[in-house]
Order: sequence, then structure tokens, then C-alpha cells
Amino acid sequence: MLAGTRPRLPGAMVMSSSQRAQPARPLSAAPGPAPRDGSALTRRRLLGTSAAALATGGTAALGTAQPAAAAAPAPVRPAPPDDAESVLFLLGTAGGPPPVTTRTGTASALSVRGRVHVVDCGRSAVTQYGRTGLRFRDLDSVFLTHLHADHTADYANFLLLAAHGVNDVGDAIRTPFDAYGPGPAGALPPAHGSQPPATIDPADPTPGLKGLTDKSVEANAYSCNIFLRESGAPGPGGAARVHEIELPDVGADPLRNRAPDMEPFLVMDDGTVRVTAVLVPHGLVFPCFAYRFDTPDGSVVFSGDTAPSDNVVRLARGADVLVHEVIDLDFYRNSTGYGQALLDHFAAAHTDVTLIGPLAERCGVATLVLTHLVPADTFLVSDASWRRRAQRGFSGRVVVGNDLDRIPLRRHRAGGRPRP
Repeated sequence: MLAGTRPRLPGAMVMSSSQRAQPARPLSAAPGPAPRDGSALTRRRLLGTSAAALATGGTAALGTAQPAAAAAPAPVRPAPPDDAESVLFLLGTAGGPPPVTTRTGTASALSVRGRVHVVDCGRSAVTQYGRTGLRFRDLDSVFLTHLHADHTADYANFLLLAAHGVNDVGDAIRTPFDAYGPGPAGALPPAHGSQPPATIDPADPTPGLKGLTDKSVEANAYSCNIFLRESGAPGPGGAARVHEIELPDVGADPLRNRAPDMEPFLVMDDGTVRVTAVLVPHGLVFPCFAYRFDTPDGSVVFSGDTAPSDNVVRLARGADVLVHEVIDLDFYRNSTGYGQALLDHFAAAHTDVTLIGPLAERCGVATLVLTHLVPADTFLVSDASWRRRAQRGFSGRVVVGNDLDRIPLRRHRAGGRPRP
């Protein structure tokens, strides 16, 4: 559906980690957000508050005994999604490499008729996958948008840990999953400044997904070899079938034209799920992909990391859900000492929250989901602030992504109101 023909829709139907219809909380509690007052807080103010608490009665921190809290209910493993429906899970919603405490690294999972497709593998993706109730034995594929570490940090853990052997509830990756992602970049861009940086692995400085997979296993050779001898576990070597995505002939180049204008191209079609992709601009990174998943229950587009891009608009035209990265540039302009060069990089490699509403409107999507939030800590920018600015210029629903959010696709179809 084109943007101009869609009626304004009501608030999003999203089941957060605290709202899902489960018998109890997941096996381990999610990192809870600090209290929020609807405005951005500075680290200095938070540290001052903590210091004041210690100075004026924060006796628990000094060792004074406190009454024991009431016993929590026994943890219950969440139920997996119904095999007859398609559900989007936000495993982690933090953007950027530095670890934060209130969100885990960027990663999503799309469960379609009992098969699970993971998009990006940020920090803690394997743990978050299990906490949703998704089963490792149902993992069908992993798609990496690009090979920045904040998107690949837990990829090796799917190979080394989830495929090692069955866990205590009898679950494991039992058959090879398909891994899709970038091939080798082919060249490194020139360095800025008079002193060029050191190059890691000069013999192979731009490995693609196959190199990432092979080297991750090789780096853990001792552990793998010992496990193979101790337990006869299958080992990670055959856990993934790697597919480095071949680029269409559109004039893309790792140095001069990383994301030329292009039409979406086919990556995978298994008869139930069809995946298409485009190149997107993300600083010096090449290649960097956005993906679209078309399923029987609706279509979802994952932007990956990108500046505002016409390629994303082409890919997402008429989709139901757009999962898009955002950055709050005003936060970095006003609350940090970052220099102009870094601010310019942020603007050229990411999408400011004030620009995402008009872009989503051009796509004609029903629901916009914000993820890869930068800054990621929930006490620095409130959900209300993210939502208010993203809604400007967009007539659909806005969902500010939080870890373990669960979004049923049928309730977010374009052209219809959420189902009860």
C-alpha cells in the first residue's frame, strides 16, 4: 500500500517482556531499565543521585542487614510461539559496540511457521534467543547485515555453544543452519590522518562471512578439539552452511560507491519465506545490507545500519513492518564532548530519529519499529522521547523496541487495525 492511501492507525499491539501471556517470567530476568522521567538524564546527574543515596541512608550498600524480600515465583521456561503464526522477536536493541546495562546487543528473530530466522547476532543474542522460548532446534537461518562487531559478537556462540550439544532441557542446534551475509569487501579505505593505523591480519584484512565463520572456529581450536575427544559432540565445524551474498552488477565498489541506487534482489526463497536485499550506506563499511522477509503472515524489513536511504524505501515499499535503526544526534551534540568529525560520521552512517518518520511514511509501512538505539541506555533517552520524535511525519504505528519484545505479524498488517 502506498503511503498516501493508508488510514491513521492506533497504538501498536506489542507484547513486551513483562506483558506476555506466560505462566511466569522467563528463566532469568531481563536487565531492567532504570526509572525514567520522560527526559534525558546525564551520567553526572545519575552518579550524583547514587552518591547522595549512599550519603543519606543508603545503608544496604554499607553492609547493614535488610529484611529479606518475598520469595519470587519459580521461574518457568517461556512457551515457544505457535507454529501456525509468524512472530517478530527483538532479542536485543542496543546499537554500537560499547556494552550497556539496560539493553543487549542488536539482534532480532523472525519465527515463521515453526522455523526461526535470526537477523544479526549482537552481544547476548544466544542467551536472548533462549529467553524468548524459541527452540535452538528450530533455527533455520542467520542473516548478518554487515560485519561490524556489534552485529556479529554472538554469531560464534551459535556455532560454539548452541551447536555443542543438548542443554538441560534437551534442546540444541541439531542440523546445520544456513548463514547468509557479506562476502569479502575486497579493499580497505584509506586511513584518515597522518599516521595510518595498524592493519589486523594484513594477509586477509577484509574477510567475509566465510572467513568470519572459519576463523571463529579456528580461534577456538583447542576447546573444540578437547570437547570432541571428551564427549563426542559434533563440533562447530559443520554447524553452518555459509552463503556469501553475491552482489548484482549495479556498479558497487568498496571505495567509491558502496550503496548505489538499486532495485531489491533475491537472496533466498524456501517456498514459505522469501528474502530480498539492497545495499545501504553505512560509513566505510562494504557491503552492508538491508533485508526484506515476505511470509504468509506479512512482510518485515530490517534496515541494518544505514543513513537515510532510497534503497531502503524501495525495499520496504508496501511492507507491513519496518525495523529501522535510529540515533539521537541531539544527545551527542548537547550532552557529550564529541568532536565535529565524529558527529559528522554519525550523521553519515546512521539515521537520526527526526528523519525516520518521513522515511517510514514514504515506505508505506503500517508499523515502524525502532531498534539499534543510540544512545542505548534507557536512562539517557526515554521511550517517550524516541516515540514522539519518530512519530512526526508518520501516520502509522511507532514501536520503540525493547529487549524481548514480541510482535505478532498478523496484528501489524498494512491496511488493517490490530487484531484483539
